[in-house]
Amino acid sequence: MSPSQTPERLFAVRGANTVVSNDADAIGDATRSLLEAIIARNALNQERIVSCIFTTTDDLDAEFPAVAAREMGLDRVPLLCAREIDVPGAMSSLVRVLVHYYGAPDHTPEPVYLGDAASLRTDLGGSA
Repeated sequence: MSPSQTPERLFAVRGANTVVSNDADAIGDATRSLLEAIIARNALNQERIVSCIFTTTDDLDAEFPAVAAREMGLDRVPLLCAREIDVPGAMSSLVRVLVHYYGAPDHTPEPVYLGDAASLRTDLGGSA
């Protein structure tokens, strides 16, 4: 590696957002807001994103969250959608994401929890 090349390492960052209703537009809006916030907060270049894993709670089945990601230009990134485990008493109407990306070795991933999902990780302080 030449001195002009900066070594990178693989990172992962999580996030979640609440969805106002079980329809395609609401799922897409919540997913876009979440991804836009993760990209902004972590100063991500879309070309450095390796993959995204999305999950939704059982009450959200009107659309795949990956559709919103593709519409945002992540059309060459492997995307996977899955279901969250249906734990009794757990928050409903959530879309979650785990984003894998390359960044500078000194980068610190900053998770994003929006809407009511911010209450899931009060230890993070910077969510919402």
